[in-house]
Amino acid sequence: MVAPWLAVLQHVPWSEVISNAPKLADGARKLWNTVSGQPPAPVPTAPPDSTLPATPAEVIGALEARIAALEAGTAGLQAQMRESTALIKSLADQNTQLIQRAEANRRRTVWLAALAVVATVLAVAGLVLVLTRPMA
Repeated sequence: MVAPWLAVLQHVPWSEVISNAPKLADGARKLWNTVSGQPPAPVPTAPPDSTLPATPAEVIGALEARIAALEAGTAGLQAQMRESTALIKSLADQNTQLIQRAEANRRRTVWLAALAVVATVLAVAGLVLVLTRPMA
């Protein structure tokens, strides 16, 4: 059961996987730092009802502050989404390359198997001819 996996792993283009690993690790690190390093932006809250009624200018100011905070949060989320998309695209490209190489290796294996069958048939035919030939 282990032998097929070993054969598959031997045909993986490890040099390309290893050469692309730093780029992938950097992208993952940047994404992790972006996602985990940012504390949630504080959202200004409306004054409690127990205070004096706010003037329209204060209400507008509070609403503008909340809008600005929401816009900043949205911009941060969009940046994270772009980084995530770039990382996913990189992974998809590497996956596509690995699949193409695996398919090429499969085709080569089929050709080699066919050649081995032909060589075996020729060897058996030659052996039969030699053994059935009358000795002179």
